[in-house]
Amino acid sequence: MLRGMLLGTGFLCLSGLYCFALRAQQRDPAAAVVVQPGAPGQPSKRLAATTKGTLPKQSQADVEFMQGMIMHHSQAVEMTALIETRTKNKDLRLLGARISSSQSDEIRFMHRWLAARGEPISMAMPGMPDMDTSGHPVALMPGMLTAEQMDALRKAKGAEFDRLFLTGMIQHHGGALTMVKDLFDTPGAGQDADIFNFATDADSTQRAEIRIMQAMLEKKTSEEKR
Repeated sequence: MLRGMLLGTGFLCLSGLYCFALRAQQRDPAAAVVVQPGAPGQPSKRLAATTKGTLPKQSQADVEFMQGMIMHHSQAVEMTALIETRTKNKDLRLLGARISSSQSDEIRFMHRWLAARGEPISMAMPGMPDMDTSGHPVALMPGMLTAEQMDALRKAKGAEFDRLFLTGMIQHHGGALTMVKDLFDTPGAGQDADIFNFATDADSTQRAEIRIMQAMLEKKTSEEKR
């Protein structure tokens, strides 16, 4: 048995023939073999070297869920951006930073998911952010704060801001849980592995954050009564 290092690969060659085959594939990618594993009990198939993977077909509910969740997350990030200048509450600042970081990352993921499938990032009509593609007013996603609530949050400071932020974000997170439930209640939706993992992770994370915010709100209420 011949031993030697295949130049440029770092693999240990077990035979001269094997080394020759690997070098041939490097020189001519068309010589590579693409194998598709068979179902249990079925043989594998050899495919053409030019075979490319395709993304699984998504349902319209999947697309609308991602578009709606981008809108939903964007408002949460907007809410957390207010914390810096409106409160000195360290616990709230830490919570806000965590929400902002995680949801900003998830927005980028959702953008990539939609773009990879040739779907628009927003359900709004291009050039008309207040109208959807059907010509109807774009409705707020479940739990999103109204314009009046957002205005009140922007104007508040100190303890009043803390209270409005916590109650508003609990409402906001609750809406996200509704969106996840609606997705999985829709036949054929949520089957894409990326969406399933994202939605289930968002559900568990936001349930945990709701509990944290409820405890913070109860503590603040208790302190104010003293």
